[in-house]
Amino acid sequence: MNDNPVKLIEPRRFGDARGWFTEVYSEAAFAKHGIDCRFVQDNHSLSVPQFTLRGLHFQVPPHGQDKLVRCIRGRIYDVAVDVRAGSPTYGHWVGAELTAENGHQLFVPVGFAHAFLTLEPDCEVTYKVSDVYAPQCDGGIRWDSVGIDWPMPAGTTPELSAKDAVLPSLNEFDSPFPYDGRPLTPLA
Repeated sequence: MNDNPVKLIEPRRFGDARGWFTEVYSEAAFAKHGIDCRFVQDNHSLSVPQFTLRGLHFQVPPHGQDKLVRCIRGRIYDVAVDVRAGSPTYGHWVGAELTAENGHQLFVPVGFAHAFLTLEPDCEVTYKVSDVYAPQCDGGIRWDSVGIDWPMPAGTTPELSAKDAVLPSLNEFDSPFPYDGRPLTPLA
């Protein structure tokens, strides 16, 4: 089993004069890294303004979602927050810059809230999820209730959806996610 449930994935790129090729997802390769979920849906978003923030989102059981996130245009700061009840790292977060250029991906398992902040205009993000969208299981916590060090100028307020602006704080959240014994550790 994987020691860290949140994983930064750095797929290899094979380049030549034409450009490059990369394998974005391989079930067998991901299983070697302790990631053994089945993805059932791909999502794609466009965020036009710089400093658009989407999140912190999750789906509660029985429709919890593992996510595999990548930025295919622009740059984002991608974050996962441990919201597993009883976890010694409850409320702690990890983050990584994902760009179209670096090709990195973040695997965010069930039990973690997910968000990203666009670091430039016109960012496109795609992500695979392990369960379909279920509106009755949709949930989230406020982006500013966790203490995340968002990489934006002091005094900047991110662009939020109306839904994200009124999410409960982490302190108001009663987690339905049990702690599974896997600690949250810093990303490589």
